[in-house]
Amino acid sequence: MKLIIQIPCFNEEKTLPVTVNDLPKKIEGIDAIEILVIDDGSTDKTSEVAKRIGVNHIVRFNKKKGLAEGFMTGLDICLKLGADIIVNTDADNQYKGEDIEKLIKPILEKYIQSYHRKELQIQALPQEE
Repeated sequence: MKLIIQIPCFNEEKTLPVTVNDLPKKIEGIDAIEILVIDDGSTDKTSEVAKRIGVNHIVRFNKKKGLAEGFMTGLDICLKLGADIIVNTDADNQYKGEDIEKLIKPILEKYIQSYHRKELQIQALPQEE
């Protein structure tokens, strides 16, 4: 499963490194964790900082479009990038990165239950001779 953490940003060059560093690098049940920054027309070096600190994907608006537009654009891009799970967080480290695992745990548990149910159904099919 692929998790993409999207971070809408506006003039967050100073706080973005702390936020990204706090995000989980590994979560059991997740094969890949990627980060998407949506730069909402920042006038500082937010996009450059995002690139320097190793953010996987960066989208930059030429002018400020607002949080809702950034959020919706982020969701669309995450889906195009093949995300199974998308988490939105704030660039000023308002939320703890460690809470992402707690947030997605019910999703992972439901996926595992569904996977095992399908596996049992496949095994229960009669074999053709």
